[in-house]
Amino acid sequence: MFLPFFEELRRHGVPASPREFLTFLGALDAGLVTYDVDGFYYLARASLVKNEAHIDRFDQAFAASFAGVEAIPAEAVLDALNLPEDWLRRMAEKHLTDEEKAEIASLGGFDKLMETLRQRLKEQAGRHQGGSKWIGTAGTSPFGAYGYNPEGVRVGQDASRHQRAVKVWDKREFRDLDDTREIGTRTMKVALKRLRQWAREGAAEELDLDGTIRSTARQGFLDVKTRPERRNAVRVLLLLDVGGSMDAHVSMVEELFSAARTEFKHLEHFYFHNCLYEFLWRENARRWNARTPTWDVLNRYGPGWKCIFVGDASMSPYEVAVPGGANEHWNDEAGKVWLRRALAQWPDLLWINPMAEKYWEYTQSTAMIRHIIGAERMVPLTLDGLTRGMKLLG
Repeated sequence: MFLPFFEELRRHGVPASPREFLTFLGALDAGLVTYDVDGFYYLARASLVKNEAHIDRFDQAFAASFAGVEAIPAEAVLDALNLPEDWLRRMAEKHLTDEEKAEIASLGGFDKLMETLRQRLKEQAGRHQGGSKWIGTAGTSPFGAYGYNPEGVRVGQDASRHQRAVKVWDKREFRDLDDTREIGTRTMKVALKRLRQWAREGAAEELDLDGTIRSTARQGFLDVKTRPERRNAVRVLLLLDVGGSMDAHVSMVEELFSAARTEFKHLEHFYFHNCLYEFLWRENARRWNARTPTWDVLNRYGPGWKCIFVGDASMSPYEVAVPGGANEHWNDEAGKVWLRRALAQWPDLLWINPMAEKYWEYTQSTAMIRHIIGAERMVPLTLDGLTRGMKLLG
C-alpha cells in the first residue's frame, strides 16, 4: 500500500533506495509506530532521507501522498475498533482523568467501553456539542473535534484550532536547505562556514582550560592559563560583477555579500563589469575617476588569499577573447589574459554564478570562462554549489 508513496518520493527527487524502503516497511511491521501520524512521519523521514538537503522534498512528497491523514472521519472509527487493548490503556493513562477512568471501570472495563463507543457512534446522528465523552466537539475528549486535548485524535475535523497538531510536513521548515534552490542570507552563512582555517590571534584573553588543569596539577595550586582566541584566518578577495545582466541578480548577490562579511574577518571586495580587465572599482557606481588598477590588486593580495568572482558570466564572446571587446571601454588586453593572471596569482580561485546551472550551456561566454579557469571552479549560487565551492577552496 506504500508503493505510491515511494514513487512520489522519487518524483520529488528524494533518492530513496529500495533497501531503505524495505527498512521503512520493516520498521512498520515491527510496530515501531502505531496509530500515530506524527510518529509515522518521523519514522518515514528517518528511514528514507539521508541528507538534510532532501527533507523539504520529502515533506512535499509526504503531503502529496498522505493529505488529510491527520483527520480521522467518524465512519473510519467504526472500522478501527479492533484497536489493541494495551494501546487503549496507554491512551487512557495519557488522556483520561481519574473520574473518567472510574466511569470506564463502572461500565465494565475496556470491552464494555468499546461496545459503548460503537453504540454512541451509531446513535449520534446529530451534532454533539461540548462535554468530555469519547466522541464530540468543543469538549475535552481524546476522540473528537474542536475540543482541547493536546494529543487527542481528531474525528471529523479538518484543521487544528489550538495548534497542537500542526502538520510538520506542511511547515516545510527545511525548504532553505534544499540544495537545488536559490538561497537566502541564513543558508549562505551555513555554506560559507565550511571555509575556515582556524588560528589563534590577538591577546591571550581566552581561558585555556586544559592548560590550567595541567599547570594546577603540576604546581599544586590554582594556576590559571589563558591563550589568544581562535579566529577564522581565511582571507577572501571578493570580485563582484555589477551592471547589465547582473541587475536581475542584485538581491541575491547582496545577500551573499552580507553573509560573507559576517563569516570572514579578513574580507576585501572590488567591483568589475562582465569580465576582469585592467581596472577595478571599490564602489559599485564604477566612476571612471575612482578606478583601481588591477595590477595593484594582483600585487597587493598574495597567493594566500582566496579569490571569489561573483557574476553570471553572460556577455559577448569578444569581451573574453579579443582586445577592444569590452562594451564600456577599449581594453588593450583581452579579458582571458586577465583571468589567467588572476588564476596564476590566486590558485584558490572560485567563480559563483547566480544563473541556474542548467542554462550555462546556452551561453558561449560562460563556456569560455569555465574553460579558462577550470570547469569545476564555477559553481551555482545554491546551497549545493556553495558547499562544493567551499570544499574546493578549503
